[in-house]
Amino acid sequence: ETVLSQNTNDRNRDMAFERLKKCGAWGRIAALPQEKVVEAIRPAGLCNNKSQTIMRVLEEVKKRFGAYSLRALKKGTSEEAWNFMTSIRGVGPKTAACVLAFDLGFPAFPVDTHVARISKRLGWADEKETPAQIQSHLESLVPEELKTAGHLNMIQHGKNICKARAPKCGECPLRGICPSSTQ
Repeated sequence: ETVLSQNTNDRNRDMAFERLKKCGAWGRIAALPQEKVVEAIRPAGLCNNKSQTIMRVLEEVKKRFGAYSLRALKKGTSEEAWNFMTSIRGVGPKTAACVLAFDLGFPAFPVDTHVARISKRLGWADEKETPAQIQSHLESLVPEELKTAGHLNMIQHGKNICKARAPKCGECPLRGICPSSTQ
């Protein structure tokens, strides 16, 4: 699902994921011709690249663990899980952090467009910093037990208040400390 979320909205991601699930279990999806996966995930956009990444992930997971499951990674460390995920071409820091946080239960602070925007507006990150740089910075600052919740809270804040266009600074509980609220 995280691969599908790249450069699209939640509605298109969810539609693509539902269509992909109709293709069957992961083993069945892995055996499909790539064109079928492309067609299934078309609503998410960038379907050629995303389908290649999905197929690579399935192949690597099966090769490493003998099944289409990441469950075995829960027995190791977050660093081992991170290294495995990011070793797969097409899996970047955000996708790896989402898998760690939401699938494996490890502390992680994924940085999506909302988290990056809020971090920059608050002055926690420079305008030119990449999401990966922001993620590294937040991961080093935020206590482990607050990382996943912090990520989720920032996404909600970005969707509801600190919007890309027309942010609702007058309603923002952070307006007293946010440099962007006075601009």
